[in-house]
Amino acid sequence: MASPVRELLRHRDFRLLLAGQTLSMFGDTAMLLTLGMWAKDLTGSNAIAGSVFAVLGLPSLAAPFGGLLIDRFRRRPLMITVDLTTAGALLVLLRVHDRGDLWLIYLVALLYGASLIVFGSARSAFLHTMLEESNLGPANGALSTVREALRLVGPAAGAGLYAWLGGGATALLDAATFVVSAAVLAAIRTPESRPVRVLGERLRDQLSVGARHLRSTPLLRATVLVVVICMLALGLAESVFFAVVDHGLHKSVTFLGVMQTAAGVGAIAGGIGITALIPRTGDLRPVPVGLGLVAAGSALQMVPTVWAALLGMALLGAGLPITVVCLTTLLQRRTPSAIQGRVFTTYEMCFGVPQVLSIAAGSALVAVLDFRVLLAVMATGVAVSAVYAALRLREPVDADGRESVDADDAVFGAEVHSADAGLAGVDPVDFEVGSGDRLTEPVEDLGLVAADLELGDARGRAVL
Repeated sequence: MASPVRELLRHRDFRLLLAGQTLSMFGDTAMLLTLGMWAKDLTGSNAIAGSVFAVLGLPSLAAPFGGLLIDRFRRRPLMITVDLTTAGALLVLLRVHDRGDLWLIYLVALLYGASLIVFGSARSAFLHTMLEESNLGPANGALSTVREALRLVGPAAGAGLYAWLGGGATALLDAATFVVSAAVLAAIRTPESRPVRVLGERLRDQLSVGARHLRSTPLLRATVLVVVICMLALGLAESVFFAVVDHGLHKSVTFLGVMQTAAGVGAIAGGIGITALIPRTGDLRPVPVGLGLVAAGSALQMVPTVWAALLGMALLGAGLPITVVCLTTLLQRRTPSAIQGRVFTTYEMCFGVPQVLSIAAGSALVAVLDFRVLLAVMATGVAVSAVYAALRLREPVDADGRESVDADDAVFGAEVHSADAGLAGVDPVDFEVGSGDRLTEPVEDLGLVAADLELGDARGRAVL
């Protein structure tokens, strides 16, 4: 573990990013739980509390539009803009006083969900620019470990601050962390070239690039199915855990903060473990292990004791960072830089839509079904996704039994290779081409005048 971590911490810009994100993610862990607790206190309804988390996931339906922004602008300035906009949106919560203001909580949850998708996808794409490929897995592991470990203090701090001073104070705290994150991002020096723009391409074609890349790459196609199965089951948790605390453990809603803390303990173990192991195991083999831990943790919530519930949350917390880190690294390594924004946000849509549907179903079913039935469905669904991942998420092998790169894992659309152009030492330039399109910008960034393109069965030339 020490070697990849030490190497990362020697990187000035990654240290800055990690510091800024640590503070920002602390605000997230405090605020997101507070939104649900606030709605529960205003209405007395577990279903309405769960529906707040459904609203948080709704922006995933329009995620590819966010991906287009990420691929059309430099990622760091975009992240700064998102941070400052989110800070402003959180101030709206200062006007929430009674049940009639519930719609403001929904509005902020919607904006917050959109910011999480755009910022998270832009950050993943920016890491691909900032770091060597060999450091992507450990970097994702470090960020995930920090985020999940903050459950040790974030939810408890948010619940405590909410109980003491109310939701408005928690909103102010979170807004301040976004402002600091923006300031830290402004100090990062990693250069970004201007994105290559395609003139004349239809909006529909630009938005569908991410979906086409995921569909045409076998490993990524299998990844999407794993995620869909898992989230259709796991989304039930947002409402079910309120019922576990209320009806199963007979505790107040603030005990959710304690359960999230238990998940944070597990997340520290899972995050540290995967940060150390992913350079050795690769990004595929740990996925079924992570999902298996999530399934076991979900099943333990059916046991009506505090210790079983806390152990289950620890297992669930350990499994999530293992799974998320591996799948994020898988996407980064198998996606060209020029389309990472759209690929990541399309992936978020594949992640978010089943989650929203599952959260909505959970909000309705928790009122009419025993929560243990829903927990059984959760555990079974995640276990199925673990089995599928074990069977399908494998590197292709050649005739000699060696791992090889699948032909379908090639860059989607058209790619200019420095080797093909005889330009030693120049990184590949990725861009998309449609019929009749003319590529422009930026000659000075690329250092090229023209390049041969391979477009299906035909060859052509494009001016850069």
